[in-house]
Amino acid sequence: MKQNPLTLGIGILLLLVFALLLFVFQVRVSEVAVVTTFGKPTRPITKPGAYLKWPWPVQKVYKFDQRVQNFEDKLNESLTRDNFNLLTSVYVGWKITEPTAFFPKFAGSQQPITEAERQLERLVGNAKTAVIGNHTLGDLLAPASQGNQFIQIEKEILAAVQEQVKANNYGLEIQFLGLKRVQVPESVTQSVFERMTAERKMLADRSQFEGEAEAQKIRSAAERAAQEKLANAQSEATRIRGEGEAEAAKSLAVFARNQELANFLWRLNALEESLKDRSILVFDQNTTPFDLFRGASTNLLRGK
Repeated sequence: MKQNPLTLGIGILLLLVFALLLFVFQVRVSEVAVVTTFGKPTRPITKPGAYLKWPWPVQKVYKFDQRVQNFEDKLNESLTRDNFNLLTSVYVGWKITEPTAFFPKFAGSQQPITEAERQLERLVGNAKTAVIGNHTLGDLLAPASQGNQFIQIEKEILAAVQEQVKANNYGLEIQFLGLKRVQVPESVTQSVFERMTAERKMLADRSQFEGEAEAQKIRSAAERAAQEKLANAQSEATRIRGEGEAEAAKSLAVFARNQELANFLWRLNALEESLKDRSILVFDQNTTPFDLFRGASTNLLRGK
């Protein structure tokens, strides 16, 4: 008699647990779910929590990981606009955003995430081939200062893939995409190097030609400025010389009228030049211009 209530309680508890398993399911933070009714998706669930459902075979719950998934496509060849084969691979990050659209596309596979990545790899390959075909080899391999468009090419591939994903209504979103590897096949490596060398030489020759042209321009400007300054200096010298000759002509006219004065001034100037430095002079009073001192001693003695 004492065991009957306990057995009844345990039975009721097991019945409640069984009912919960049949009618209740839980969605975690990292998951999204789709509830199907007789095999058709009828209710998407994108928020975590506990939800009610009808037991199988009326309703069934499919859960998918909604975290960002990463994958890398295979290294494959693409032809550039200037006819070079280029090996490239990209990395892609994506996540499920619309479970009801994702379910009918990939739920038939035992591994829907793997199947979705297989479809995305096909889209990425097509987009990559189309975008790289619109660019030259230099757009990918040239230095940043010489027109490298690496980041722009990544953006173009991402936009092309996003457009295809939206058009096919896969129920997922591409979060990011980038070029992971870019290399040239061994069969064309030498020709690529030769072409890059030729392009670098052409740029160097052009820079040298522009430098020489600029140097010649600077030299011409300097020579022109020097000639102008020399012409101005010669003109000024001619003017000064003319003024000096005019003044000399005036003095010459005065000296021509008074030759004794001219002779006296000449001797006085010569004497001044000889006495500029401190020195002891021993001279002959009969020698010009020291003849000016003749009679000076006699005058001095008389004054004494």
